[in-house]
Amino acid sequence: MKFMKLGSKPDSFQTDGTNVRYVVSELATDITVIVGDVKFYLHKFPLLSKSAHLQKLVTDHNDEIYIPDIPGGSVAFEICAKFCYGMTVTLNAYNVVAARCAAEYLGMHETMEKGNLAYKIDVFLSSSIFRSWKDSIIVLQTTKALMSLSEELKLVSNCIEAIAVKASSDVAKVDWSYTYNRKKLPEENGNDPNWNGIRNRSVPKDWWVEDLCELEIDLYKRVIASIKNKGIVPNNVIGEALKAYAYRYLPGFSKGVLQCGDLPKYQSAVATIVWLLPAEKGSVSSSFLSKLLKACIVIASGDETKEELIRRIGQQLEEASVNDLLLRAPEGEVMYDVNTVQKIVEVFLLQDHNSEIESVEEGSELQEPRGPGILSDATKLMVAKLIDGYLVEIAKDPNLPSVKFINLAEMVSGIARPSHDGLYRGIDMFLKEHPGISKSDRKRICKLIDCKKLSAEACIHAVQNERLPLRMVVQVLFFEQVRASTSSGSSTPELPKGVKDLTSGSHGSSRSGTTPEEEWDAVTMAEELKALKGELASLRLATGGGGGGGSEKAALSKMKGLLKSKKLFTKLWSSKGGYGENSGSDSTESLGSGNQEEGKSTPSRNRRHSVS
Repeated sequence: MKFMKLGSKPDSFQTDGTNVRYVVSELATDITVIVGDVKFYLHKFPLLSKSAHLQKLVTDHNDEIYIPDIPGGSVAFEICAKFCYGMTVTLNAYNVVAARCAAEYLGMHETMEKGNLAYKIDVFLSSSIFRSWKDSIIVLQTTKALMSLSEELKLVSNCIEAIAVKASSDVAKVDWSYTYNRKKLPEENGNDPNWNGIRNRSVPKDWWVEDLCELEIDLYKRVIASIKNKGIVPNNVIGEALKAYAYRYLPGFSKGVLQCGDLPKYQSAVATIVWLLPAEKGSVSSSFLSKLLKACIVIASGDETKEELIRRIGQQLEEASVNDLLLRAPEGEVMYDVNTVQKIVEVFLLQDHNSEIESVEEGSELQEPRGPGILSDATKLMVAKLIDGYLVEIAKDPNLPSVKFINLAEMVSGIARPSHDGLYRGIDMFLKEHPGISKSDRKRICKLIDCKKLSAEACIHAVQNERLPLRMVVQVLFFEQVRASTSSGSSTPELPKGVKDLTSGSHGSSRSGTTPEEEWDAVTMAEELKALKGELASLRLATGGGGGGGSEKAALSKMKGLLKSKKLFTKLWSSKGGYGENSGSDSTESLGSGNQEEGKSTPSRNRRHSVS
């Protein structure tokens, strides 16, 4: 922008190569203005006619004036002085804020002279700067150095409003040149052989996202808040903007490993991004939320920020991956922050619980739950499989306390899933890495596995697995025989008394003072264990064999062969001969060979026993 004044006036300031500025004129200078380390030799009349502040200073200090605190320093003062002399003044997005603040400081208002500098800059801002997307962002950035006065003059609020309006405008009205920070498209680089010179690609809804990443966090917060308040931009686009800003502003964030640096700066940035997250579920991905949570843990953000992220991740836990949940523990010997994941799972499960509670009308009695919650079976199944996979990973930590592993596994044990192979893998890995686990914990954790829901390959592995309690091995073998009988069309075999005692955790006799686990250990002699291992060794699959389908059939065939031999069960039942009131005959019979009449007349045989 240029201001011209007709007449024989100087068109520029001169310098002698030092910090001295003067005007070439027939009239001798009569006032010296010192701004910082620069001296201006000027004339009183053009300055005093437009600046109320200079009038006052001349009255108090005569011919030499010191202005150490003028906004924008000597550069901004020179712009104001040139305007007083009627010289050409060039304003742009980079110097207009300093010039406007300096004009305000010098009192260059309409009360001194009509069309004074402050007024003309305001016109320039509204007619040019605030109509340009790029210039609005640049001007907003320059207000940082003069924030207090810029706020007072409403330069900051006007910039934010201009940016928010443009970001919320119809993309059909947006010129592609607005996206000056975005990577060029192939046709813009001239690399697209099919481009005919006519731009026919539509402008994306998030065209403005990358441009705003240039702003400092406090200004960015105000801009995004203004855009959200207008309610025009979709929440998922707001989420993309926050993601882009986090990737730009937080080093290493995109890889999930925040690099140490300016800790207060990063804490403020993460807290601000979380505060700006749209309330709508799914507006940002679980992966992005997880990265924010990992950053919170690294930089030790406040509890409020962390709890908000836990709540949001829990509300869309079905979208998360195992890697999203692998949160490094902040300190100590444990690798992963399992406590935080437990809180996330609690949030997920509470969604269903809270939805089942019917609101109570005033004066009425408490009603029954409404029934099924808001979570679908498919959603629950996805979370159950997710936690199964997570258990596999945390089980590899030898320092993980068994209570944390068991508690987390039990949290999702009520979610029905067609296969327990994933849960079995996690439990087996935990038992492998924690050989010193107590018998009670081993029993508690293995009870979570439903042997009926193990695949053939998992069953083959389980019956060879020395880490599992023998009671579980018996369950696996029995249900494999049930499965084999069902597939062959024969009747389902009756559960023998010995197996009933094992699977129910209770022996017939009430006179024994030992626990079922201790009693089992007492009667399982060393030679019987050796024989059992010999039988199980025959089930091992040949390595380097054929495809998956063939190997599974082979596994089933070998399993059925072992079951039909009945030798393994004979050993197990015979070892139980001296225990229980009714163990004499039942404990020695093989599966499927019991007396059917006796089975019908015995009440205990008609009851369904829990094996999970």
